[in-house]
Amino acid sequence: MPVSPPLTSKAFNINELISEIKSKLPPNQVLALDNLENSVKRGDIQQQQVVNQTRLANFWKDSIHAFEPYAYYLAEAAKLDKSEKNLTFAAQLFLDNLRGESDEAKLNWKAEEAITLFTMAQELNPGSDDLKVGLASCYIYGKGRIGGPAETMKGITQLLEVVRRDSSNMKAQLVLGVGGLVSGQYDKAIDRFQKVIKAEPNNLEAIAFLADSYAAKGDKTEAVKWYTLSKKMANNPQYSLEVDERIKQLR
Repeated sequence: MPVSPPLTSKAFNINELISEIKSKLPPNQVLALDNLENSVKRGDIQQQQVVNQTRLANFWKDSIHAFEPYAYYLAEAAKLDKSEKNLTFAAQLFLDNLRGESDEAKLNWKAEEAITLFTMAQELNPGSDDLKVGLASCYIYGKGRIGGPAETMKGITQLLEVVRRDSSNMKAQLVLGVGGLVSGQYDKAIDRFQKVIKAEPNNLEAIAFLADSYAAKGDKTEAVKWYTLSKKMANNPQYSLEVDERIKQLR
């Protein structure tokens, strides 16, 4: 049986990105950032550090509109604060964003940050299925999506623990379907997505993934059927253009 080549991990340095963005900012924003950064360095009490990191995060979000520095400082604050709520919020922020990330280096970094945060939250609440699904999703939507079969299986294993205990957990069923899709197990993916759609007929994400699964399997008729339904449900011109292109390629 052929062995898959090891997944190469490209490096991403958040501090280099912050410096690069900062070098292009107007003087007033540079001054404001310098003041915030210095307040973080001077914060000698943990709670003061948390407050300062959060202020820095919000400045990157509200004044500069740069996701990676915002998420980074928010995560640093959550790691210091060690509250399940803040750790989970920061983890979910990374997870939601990495799903649309096309740059491999950034994807790896975002996945690793999310995994760290979900793991810390799990230590505080080990019985939470939501946290288990979140952590598993990081492996599947992260390195698993770009050719890391071992990462995909890590996520699938954790999700199976959840659905064996609670088969009605549709978040877990959906991500299991995605795991099947990215690992080439199309029939298993189709079964999972159909299960989700049966329980949640308006779940657009499951419908779109079901269409992708049929397309990957080579079942053009079913793929077109579900793509067409997803277009109707989404009612979004940009999404419709993307789906039309997929249908065109199928035909």
